[in-house]
Amino acid sequence: MSISYSPGDALIIAADDTDSSTWMCTTFLATELVRALPDLDVIGLPRLVRLNPAVPWKTRGNGAICIRVGKGAGLPRLIGRIGERDVVSYARSAEEPDADEVLERCRPVLERWSQIEDSDPGLVVCPRPPRPDLYLRAVSEIIAKEDAVAALREVDARTYELNSGRGLIGAAAAASWVPRDRTYEVLTYRRQDLWGSPREVSSKDVSLLDERFPSTFNNYDALTGRPAIVPHTTCPILYGIRGDSPMDLYEAHRSIHSEPVDRWLLFISNQGTDDHILREWTDLVPNRSYEVEGEVLSPPRTVPGGHVIFALSSRAGPLECAAYEPSKGFRDLVRALVPGDTVKVVGELREQPRTLNLEKFQVISLAPAMVRSNPPCPRCGKNMKSAGRGQGYRCRRCGTAADRPRISAGQRALMPGWYEPPVCSRRHLSKPLKRMGLTSTIVV
Repeated sequence: MSISYSPGDALIIAADDTDSSTWMCTTFLATELVRALPDLDVIGLPRLVRLNPAVPWKTRGNGAICIRVGKGAGLPRLIGRIGERDVVSYARSAEEPDADEVLERCRPVLERWSQIEDSDPGLVVCPRPPRPDLYLRAVSEIIAKEDAVAALREVDARTYELNSGRGLIGAAAAASWVPRDRTYEVLTYRRQDLWGSPREVSSKDVSLLDERFPSTFNNYDALTGRPAIVPHTTCPILYGIRGDSPMDLYEAHRSIHSEPVDRWLLFISNQGTDDHILREWTDLVPNRSYEVEGEVLSPPRTVPGGHVIFALSSRAGPLECAAYEPSKGFRDLVRALVPGDTVKVVGELREQPRTLNLEKFQVISLAPAMVRSNPPCPRCGKNMKSAGRGQGYRCRRCGTAADRPRISAGQRALMPGWYEPPVCSRRHLSKPLKRMGLTSTIVV
């Protein structure tokens, strides 16, 4: 089928919910859509848009994809390679392809790659993006499919869905994203005959990325000696490098020795932006993510499973905060909090158990650490000794007695500043301290 054109801008194609918890990847679908439309040009960069990470029915990263296609105008730039074909992008489109024809070309791609036993795919083709508030809601709360469909009707969108078609929500949200902050990711993919087998990627090369390319982030977990850019599922991705500079990502990609790369593609993304965090709120509703400031109310306690919990005051009432076992040494930082500390916590509020899952926290002020010790003798200056449980203290030299211990300020293990989990425990959307111009506060 040949594509008809009309005067106008690029045409938007978006999709979501095509993968399962163990197989496929929605970003791989973006490469297949590009491959299925060789007579159309990519306009701008493909988008990888992460949505509310607290959605109960998400598969893995809750990411939707969006590409814009048309008849490119201006100078092309390389943004990927699929097989033997270079993928280039243009800044603008001179003509707009026919939406119905493009939808008919994209439908078989969705059907071919969607894991319909575990997903509810949705495909959107529209001449202009839905209103931006759709993304703002989808990244921070749970919205109904009817809301997304209504927003798509406003922009004369064509849609196609499988099963319940819940993927239309993510597809519409990805199409409506207007970046306030943005990052980039170069994603590489494996040959299909290697899917499910162990990946071959040089850990040494990955460990050098932060030093060689400072604009990249979340590359390597030095505590575990594990590359964070390499997934551990059977999905098609070989590795993905994230950063703030597309040019650095090209070079970073070239620096990695690995098994053969079947294809690669550069995406613009909302990853690492904290777009999901609600800072202005009146109540704390589960399945959303918040920034909350308050005072530590109780000493942190370790519960079965190795999770560390403490209570925090908030304007909505006491709130239990949790550092879960996968965050490893981050839990020791949480254990160092004491009642009276003032902190700002950032994370997802779970429904059951009702805890705020910490993504990072800031110590604003520290309560004095009070240390109990044996009192000095007021007569001879020697430290008294315990006279027995509940019997106070007595000086062994002169026999002077005292009822109470000496209480003095002790040294704290924490300092005011920001703290975050190790690289492998960070969420896709969570903004790393590196992108905030900060470093993790050193613990003494």
